[in-house]
Amino acid sequence: MYRKVDDFLQDWQNYANGTLQVYNAMTDEKLDQSIVEGHNTLGWLGWHVAVVTGALGKQMGLEVDTVDDPTTVPKEASEIARVFKKVTDQIQQGVEGLTDDEMEVEVEALGQNMPRGKVLSMLVQHNIHHRGQMTVLLRQAGLEVPGVMGPTKENQ
Repeated sequence: MYRKVDDFLQDWQNYANGTLQVYNAMTDEKLDQSIVEGHNTLGWLGWHVAVVTGALGKQMGLEVDTVDDPTTVPKEASEIARVFKKVTDQIQQGVEGLTDDEMEVEVEALGQNMPRGKVLSMLVQHNIHHRGQMTVLLRQAGLEVPGVMGPTKENQ
């Protein structure tokens, strides 16, 4: 759980920049890539992360835009990346306006009450989980996998 605004902002900046690299590696032609047929696609995962980020931001009381249709995945990778960048920037701006004490204020999110800093921690963990899935699908699709947490085969 994040208790200090600055601790979250450092992690968030690193997370958002690394994840944006993954989004920028996606192509329109490969958005339908899945590990096996019937599983989540690269495009769906990217859209899911962007949508959840916006929705949780709003649930925490931050000024974050949500999408009109969270169930329809855009057909353009650039649109998915644009929405992701927009909501992550809005989360950052919203948290920059908080005090450390406000990180411990209870908010209703995910059907329960919990400290805002806990929701932010869960959001980062959730999104990094899906970012890992996305990197596997990038490789499976023959796309370059960015070195988000260190060099990848393509970066050596």
